[in-house]
Amino acid sequence: MNNLPIWLLHVTRTERITPHMARITLTGDDVRGFSLKEADQQVKLYFPRPGQSRPLLPEVTETTDLTSWYQAYSAIPEDDRPWMRSYTVRAHDPATDSISFDFVLHEHAGPATRWALDAKEGDCLGVFGPTDYFARPKPLSSSVEEADWILLAGDDAAIPGMATIIESLPSGKRAVAFVEVRDSTDEQPFSTEGDLTTTWLHRGSSEPGYSDLLAQALQATTLPEGEGFAWIAGEAGLVRRLRRHLVDDRGMPKSRIDFSGYWRLKLTQDDAPTSEDLAEAQERLAEAQAQSS
Repeated sequence: MNNLPIWLLHVTRTERITPHMARITLTGDDVRGFSLKEADQQVKLYFPRPGQSRPLLPEVTETTDLTSWYQAYSAIPEDDRPWMRSYTVRAHDPATDSISFDFVLHEHAGPATRWALDAKEGDCLGVFGPTDYFARPKPLSSSVEEADWILLAGDDAAIPGMATIIESLPSGKRAVAFVEVRDSTDEQPFSTEGDLTTTWLHRGSSEPGYSDLLAQALQATTLPEGEGFAWIAGEAGLVRRLRRHLVDDRGMPKSRIDFSGYWRLKLTQDDAPTSEDLAEAQERLAEAQAQSS
Protein backbone atom coordinates (compact mmCIF):
# COMPACT_ATOMS: atom_id res chain seq x y z
CA MET A 1 0.00 0.00 0.00
CA ASN A 2 1.17 3.57 -0.64
CA ASN A 3 2.46 5.82 2.15
CA LEU A 4 -0.93 7.55 2.01
CA PRO A 5 -3.95 5.22 1.71
CA ILE A 6 -5.17 6.76 -1.55
CA TRP A 7 -6.08 4.51 -4.43
CA LEU A 8 -8.41 3.91 -7.35
CA LEU A 9 -11.03 1.17 -7.10
CA HIS A 10 -13.34 -0.31 -9.70
CA VAL A 11 -16.99 -1.29 -9.42
CA THR A 12 -17.68 -5.02 -9.35
CA ARG A 13 -21.34 -4.98 -8.34
CA THR A 14 -24.29 -2.64 -7.91
CA GLU A 15 -27.57 -3.47 -6.18
CA ARG A 16 -30.64 -1.59 -5.02
CA ILE A 17 -31.12 -2.69 -1.41
CA THR A 18 -34.19 -0.44 -0.90
CA PRO A 19 -36.03 1.85 -3.32
CA HIS A 20 -33.87 4.77 -2.19
CA MET A 21 -30.51 3.20 -1.34
CA ALA A 22 -27.92 1.58 -3.59
CA ARG A 23 -24.99 -0.58 -2.54
CA ILE A 24 -21.86 -0.30 -4.67
CA THR A 25 -19.10 -2.89 -4.26
CA LEU A 26 -15.58 -2.11 -5.46
CA THR A 27 -12.20 -3.78 -5.60
CA GLY A 28 -8.60 -3.03 -6.55
CA ASP A 29 -5.06 -4.20 -5.86
CA ASP A 30 -4.68 -2.13 -2.70
CA VAL A 31 -7.79 -3.59 -1.07
CA ARG A 32 -5.58 -6.56 -0.14
CA GLY A 33 -3.97 -4.28 2.45
CA PHE A 34 -7.27 -2.88 3.65
CA SER A 35 -8.53 -3.40 7.20
CA LEU A 36 -11.42 -2.07 9.25
CA LYS A 37 -10.42 -1.19 12.80
CA GLU A 38 -13.71 0.35 13.86
CA ALA A 39 -17.41 0.45 13.10
CA ASP A 40 -18.56 3.62 11.33
CA GLN A 41 -15.22 3.82 9.51
CA GLN A 42 -15.26 6.96 7.36
CA VAL A 43 -13.21 7.61 4.24
CA LYS A 44 -13.12 10.23 1.50
CA LEU A 45 -14.51 9.30 -1.91
CA TYR A 46 -13.45 11.10 -5.10
CA PHE A 47 -15.91 11.16 -7.99
CA PRO A 48 -14.85 11.80 -11.61
CA ARG A 49 -16.07 14.88 -13.41
CA PRO A 50 -18.23 14.52 -16.54
CA GLY A 51 -16.18 13.14 -19.41
CA GLN A 52 -13.58 11.55 -17.11
CA SER A 53 -13.23 7.77 -17.03
CA ARG A 54 -11.49 8.04 -13.65
CA PRO A 55 -11.08 10.81 -11.05
CA LEU A 56 -8.03 12.97 -11.72
CA LEU A 57 -5.92 12.62 -8.57
CA PRO A 58 -2.27 13.49 -7.82
CA GLU A 59 0.23 10.64 -7.90
CA VAL A 60 1.11 8.99 -4.60
CA THR A 61 4.60 7.60 -3.96
CA GLU A 62 6.29 6.10 -0.93
CA THR A 63 7.46 9.57 0.13
CA THR A 64 4.25 11.56 -0.51
CA ASP A 65 2.91 13.31 2.60
CA LEU A 66 -0.62 14.57 3.20
CA THR A 67 0.22 18.28 2.91
CA SER A 68 1.96 18.02 -0.45
CA TRP A 69 -0.72 15.68 -1.80
CA TYR A 70 -3.56 17.98 -0.78
CA GLN A 71 -1.77 21.00 -2.23
CA ALA A 72 -1.44 19.15 -5.54
CA TYR A 73 -5.12 18.15 -5.37
CA SER A 74 -6.20 21.75 -4.70
CA ALA A 75 -4.10 22.94 -7.63
CA ILE A 76 -6.11 20.86 -10.11
CA PRO A 77 -8.40 23.22 -12.09
CA GLU A 78 -11.84 23.28 -10.51
CA ASP A 79 -13.58 21.94 -13.62
CA ASP A 80 -11.28 18.89 -13.56
CA ARG A 81 -10.87 18.41 -9.82
CA PRO A 82 -12.86 15.39 -8.55
CA TRP A 83 -15.80 16.00 -6.25
CA MET A 84 -14.96 14.82 -2.72
CA ARG A 85 -17.49 13.41 -0.25
CA SER A 86 -17.21 11.62 3.11
CA TYR A 87 -18.72 8.13 3.30
CA THR A 88 -18.83 5.22 5.73
CA VAL A 89 -17.45 1.86 4.64
CA ARG A 90 -20.51 -0.39 4.83
CA ALA A 91 -18.66 -3.69 4.52
CA HIS A 92 -15.28 -5.23 3.79
CA ASP A 93 -14.94 -8.74 2.40
CA PRO A 94 -11.33 -10.03 2.59
CA ALA A 95 -12.35 -13.18 0.71
CA THR A 96 -13.11 -11.17 -2.43
CA ASP A 97 -10.82 -8.20 -1.71
CA SER A 98 -13.80 -5.86 -1.92
CA ILE A 99 -15.40 -3.02 0.01
CA SER A 100 -18.95 -1.69 -0.22
CA PHE A 101 -20.61 1.70 0.21
CA ASP A 102 -24.31 2.52 0.51
CA PHE A 103 -25.62 5.61 -1.30
CA VAL A 104 -28.89 7.37 -0.47
CA LEU A 105 -30.78 8.09 -3.70
CA HIS A 106 -32.75 11.30 -3.38
CA GLU A 107 -34.52 13.73 -5.67
CA HIS A 108 -32.04 16.61 -5.59
CA ALA A 109 -29.07 14.55 -6.68
CA GLY A 110 -25.52 15.75 -6.09
CA PRO A 111 -22.39 14.23 -7.67
CA ALA A 112 -22.33 11.20 -5.35
CA THR A 113 -25.97 10.29 -5.99
CA ARG A 114 -25.60 10.86 -9.74
CA TRP A 115 -22.55 8.60 -9.81
CA ALA A 116 -24.31 5.87 -7.82
CA LEU A 117 -27.40 5.99 -10.04
CA ASP A 118 -25.29 5.45 -13.17
CA ALA A 119 -22.58 3.20 -11.72
CA LYS A 120 -21.78 0.04 -13.67
CA GLU A 121 -19.15 -2.67 -13.55
CA GLY A 122 -15.69 -1.28 -14.26
CA ASP A 123 -16.42 2.33 -13.26
CA CYS A 124 -13.65 3.96 -11.25
CA LEU A 125 -13.75 5.75 -7.90
CA GLY A 126 -11.00 7.31 -5.78
CA VAL A 127 -10.75 6.43 -2.08
CA PHE A 128 -8.69 8.02 0.69
CA GLY A 129 -8.64 6.06 3.94
CA PRO A 130 -9.11 4.52 6.37
CA THR A 131 -6.47 6.66 8.04
CA ASP A 132 -5.61 8.08 11.44
CA TYR A 133 -6.08 11.54 9.91
CA PHE A 134 -9.85 10.96 10.19
CA ALA A 135 -9.75 9.03 13.48
CA ARG A 136 -11.84 9.93 16.53
CA PRO A 137 -10.04 11.25 19.62
CA LYS A 138 -11.37 8.16 21.43
CA PRO A 139 -12.09 4.84 19.68
CA LEU A 140 -15.80 4.26 19.13
CA SER A 141 -15.48 0.68 20.36
CA SER A 142 -14.20 1.92 23.72
CA SER A 143 -17.15 4.29 24.14
CA VAL A 144 -19.59 1.50 23.30
CA GLU A 145 -17.97 -0.99 25.67
CA GLU A 146 -17.90 1.46 28.58
CA ALA A 147 -21.56 2.50 28.29
CA ASP A 148 -24.46 0.75 29.99
CA TRP A 149 -26.60 1.37 26.91
CA ILE A 150 -26.34 2.91 23.45
CA LEU A 151 -28.62 5.43 21.72
CA LEU A 152 -28.50 5.63 17.92
CA ALA A 153 -30.47 8.23 15.97
CA GLY A 154 -30.33 9.43 12.39
CA ASP A 155 -31.94 9.86 9.00
CA ASP A 156 -31.44 7.87 5.79
CA ALA A 157 -27.82 8.97 5.43
CA ALA A 158 -27.01 7.62 8.89
CA ILE A 159 -28.15 4.06 8.17
CA PRO A 160 -24.83 2.70 6.78
CA GLY A 161 -22.80 3.92 9.76
CA MET A 162 -25.51 2.98 12.23
CA ALA A 163 -25.73 -0.53 10.79
CA THR A 164 -22.00 -1.13 11.25
CA ILE A 165 -22.24 -0.07 14.91
CA ILE A 166 -25.27 -2.29 15.49
CA GLU A 167 -23.50 -5.24 13.88
CA SER A 168 -20.49 -4.73 16.16
CA LEU A 169 -22.42 -4.52 19.45
CA PRO A 170 -21.21 -6.91 22.14
CA SER A 171 -23.56 -9.72 23.06
CA GLY A 172 -26.47 -8.44 25.15
CA LYS A 173 -25.48 -4.76 24.95
CA ARG A 174 -28.66 -2.67 25.29
CA ALA A 175 -29.23 -0.37 22.32
CA VAL A 176 -32.10 1.89 21.26
CA ALA A 177 -32.27 3.12 17.65
CA PHE A 178 -34.46 5.76 16.01
CA VAL A 179 -34.28 5.89 12.22
CA GLU A 180 -36.16 8.25 9.89
CA VAL A 181 -36.85 7.08 6.33
CA ARG A 182 -39.37 7.89 3.65
CA ASP A 183 -41.66 4.90 4.23
CA SER A 184 -41.67 1.23 5.22
CA THR A 185 -40.07 0.12 1.95
CA ASP A 186 -36.85 1.88 3.02
CA GLU A 187 -36.55 -0.01 6.30
CA GLN A 188 -33.60 -2.41 6.51
CA PRO A 189 -33.05 -5.42 8.76
CA PHE A 190 -30.25 -5.04 11.32
CA SER A 191 -28.18 -8.04 12.38
CA THR A 192 -26.73 -7.91 15.89
CA GLU A 193 -25.82 -9.84 19.01
CA GLY A 194 -26.87 -6.83 21.05
CA ASP A 195 -30.23 -6.23 22.72
CA LEU A 196 -31.61 -3.82 20.10
CA THR A 197 -34.93 -1.96 19.95
CA THR A 198 -35.48 -0.10 16.68
CA THR A 199 -38.14 2.53 15.98
CA TRP A 200 -38.63 3.35 12.31
CA LEU A 201 -40.13 6.78 11.59
CA HIS A 202 -41.85 7.41 8.24
CA ARG A 203 -41.88 11.00 7.00
CA GLY A 204 -43.89 10.25 3.84
CA SER A 205 -42.81 11.76 0.55
CA SER A 206 -40.99 14.78 1.96
CA GLU A 207 -37.24 15.12 1.54
CA PRO A 208 -34.94 14.50 4.54
CA GLY A 209 -34.25 17.53 6.71
CA TYR A 210 -37.79 18.91 6.78
CA SER A 211 -39.24 16.49 9.32
CA ASP A 212 -39.54 16.84 13.12
CA LEU A 213 -40.13 13.12 13.60
CA LEU A 214 -36.72 12.25 15.01
CA ALA A 215 -36.64 15.15 17.43
CA GLN A 216 -40.17 14.44 18.64
CA ALA A 217 -39.51 10.71 19.06
CA LEU A 218 -36.33 11.29 21.04
CA GLN A 219 -37.95 13.90 23.28
CA ALA A 220 -40.86 11.55 24.04
CA THR A 221 -38.84 8.42 24.81
CA THR A 222 -37.75 7.15 28.21
CA LEU A 223 -34.10 6.23 28.00
CA PRO A 224 -32.65 3.25 29.91
CA GLU A 225 -31.14 3.62 33.37
CA GLY A 226 -27.40 3.97 33.81
CA GLU A 227 -24.77 5.81 31.78
CA GLY A 228 -25.46 5.89 28.08
CA PHE A 229 -23.52 6.72 24.95
CA ALA A 230 -25.23 8.43 22.01
CA TRP A 231 -24.36 8.28 18.31
CA ILE A 232 -26.35 10.72 16.16
CA ALA A 233 -25.89 11.49 12.47
CA GLY A 234 -27.68 12.93 9.47
CA GLU A 235 -28.61 16.45 8.38
CA ALA A 236 -26.38 18.91 10.26
CA GLY A 237 -29.15 21.11 11.66
CA LEU A 238 -31.10 18.11 12.93
CA VAL A 239 -27.98 16.60 14.50
CA ARG A 240 -27.30 19.85 16.38
CA ARG A 241 -30.90 19.90 17.59
CA LEU A 242 -30.76 16.32 18.87
CA ARG A 243 -27.43 16.92 20.57
CA ARG A 244 -28.69 20.05 22.32
CA HIS A 245 -31.66 18.05 23.62
CA LEU A 246 -29.42 15.31 25.02
CA VAL A 247 -27.07 17.81 26.68
CA ASP A 248 -29.50 20.48 27.87
CA ASP A 249 -32.63 18.42 28.64
CA ARG A 250 -31.18 14.99 29.45
CA GLY A 251 -27.96 16.08 31.11
CA MET A 252 -25.81 13.79 28.97
CA PRO A 253 -22.12 14.83 29.00
CA LYS A 254 -20.86 16.05 25.63
CA SER A 255 -18.02 13.56 25.87
CA ARG A 256 -20.59 10.73 25.68
CA ILE A 257 -22.09 11.91 22.39
CA ASP A 258 -20.59 11.09 18.98
CA PHE A 259 -22.24 13.31 16.36
CA SER A 260 -21.82 13.85 12.62
CA GLY A 261 -23.59 16.28 10.33
CA TYR A 262 -23.32 14.27 7.13
CA TRP A 263 -25.06 16.82 4.97
CA ARG A 264 -26.59 20.31 5.12
CA LEU A 265 -30.03 21.40 4.03
CA LYS A 266 -29.73 23.39 0.77
CA LEU A 267 -25.91 23.27 0.97
CA THR A 268 -23.23 20.79 -0.13
CA GLN A 269 -19.69 20.01 1.00
CA ASP A 270 -18.51 22.29 -1.80
CA ASP A 271 -20.20 25.31 -0.16
CA ALA A 272 -18.50 27.47 2.46
CA PRO A 273 -19.06 26.48 6.09
CA THR A 274 -21.75 28.34 8.01
CA SER A 275 -21.13 30.04 11.36
CA GLU A 276 -22.73 27.02 13.04
CA ASP A 277 -20.40 24.68 11.13
CA LEU A 278 -17.37 26.68 12.29
CA ALA A 279 -18.57 26.77 15.89
CA GLU A 280 -19.12 23.02 15.80
CA ALA A 281 -15.63 22.46 14.39
CA GLN A 282 -14.11 24.56 17.18
CA GLU A 283 -16.04 22.59 19.79
CA ARG A 284 -14.89 19.28 18.30
CA LEU A 285 -11.28 20.50 18.36
CA ALA A 286 -11.59 21.56 22.00
CA GLU A 287 -13.09 18.19 22.97
CA ALA A 288 -10.35 16.32 21.10
CA GLN A 289 -7.66 18.33 22.86
CA ALA A 290 -9.31 17.72 26.23
CA GLN A 291 -9.47 13.97 25.65
CA SER A 292 -5.87 13.77 24.51
CA SER A 293 -4.48 15.80 27.43
